Amino acid sequence: MSEIVKPTIEGLSCPVPLPHQERITVGHGSGGKMMHDLITKAFMKPWDNPSLRAGNDGSVISTHGHARLVVSTDAHVVSPLFFLGGDIGSLAVCGTVNDVAMMGARPLYLTASFILEEGLEIETLARVVDSMCASAKEAGVQIVAGDTKVVGKGSADGMYISTTGVGLLPDRVNIGGAEAKPGDAIILSGTLGDHGIAVLSARGALGLETELESDIAPLNDLIAKMMSASSRIHVLRDPTRGGLATTLNEIARQSNVGIVLDEGTIPIKPAVDSACELLGFDPLYIANEGKLVAIAAEEDSAKVLEVMRAHKYGHEAAVIGRIAAEPAQRVLLKTLIGSHRVVDVLMGEMLPRIC
Repeated sequence: MSEIVKPTIEGLSCPVPLPHQERITVGHGSGGKMMHDLITKAFMKPWDNPSLRAGNDGSVISTHGHARLVVSTDAHVVSPLFFLGGDIGSLAVCGTVNDVAMMGARPLYLTASFILEEGLEIETLARVVDSMCASAKEAGVQIVAGDTKVVGKGSADGMYISTTGVGLLPDRVNIGGAEAKPGDAIILSGTLGDHGIAVLSARGALGLETELESDIAPLNDLIAKMMSASSRIHVLRDPTRGGLATTLNEIARQSNVGIVLDEGTIPIKPAVDSACELLGFDPLYIANEGKLVAIAAEEDSAKVLEVMRAHKYGHEAAVIGRIAAEPAQRVLLKTLIGSHRVVDVLMGEMLPRIC
């Protein structure tokens, strides 16, 4: 709300509105519409270039030797730092590895930058670093550079971590959000919402108790096997902030296509379904950190699905929908009763500080 000043003019009080000053809110980090609008307004216009304009999780950079690299960067602000199935360290490594891999690249190197809060226990930092080492080893990447800063007590949630990943993109691989084609199958690698509900449960603020574990995982090995099975995987994306619904809306806009989902085929654990019903959440908007969406040619969908189900991070994979020509830039959900409803982007913030 604008501030009001009341200058006196010959004894009269005259309200004069001051110009409205928009400020950052938690919703600007949601991964949904507010964040998209902020990025467009604050970053895309001044930084505009073809790589950013593509709107993918990473940028493709060609070197003078004609090798193609993928570069991606991310920041991690999860609270609490530790939860069932993971922590901020595994989240930082796997999140960036996955962003590079979603471009079809083989992740090779990471850098890590730490912002530590005064008073953080050294043992806590050591646990996080050990977790990062374990995740990097599983993903087959090296952490080759880093930086550390310390802020005053009360200025951070213990620690924040920023990571950058670099990977090598094979020749003739062109995977991105603008490549979806009518008729393509949409494949989800597993159950939705595990990460978001696990983090929320760890906070204990809403009295939600569950043994559900986060799905944090490096997905580059799964993706490599999928790409070996098919050369017609057009889009890969991990549905993190904003969940599956927001991710598919982004792809629909990038490719100028329609997306039709089948509600009955979307895998969701009973614990997630129950928690969402209790709290009034929609699982389609809950963040995931170890799941991917693949959009592939219909003719190859069966063999891609077979490879995914044979992998430990894809054994619950399912075909959940199709790409359509119309309605362009819209996502529709065919419900269990046979009707269709529009699935829009996340408007505000459901669960802050979970990624």
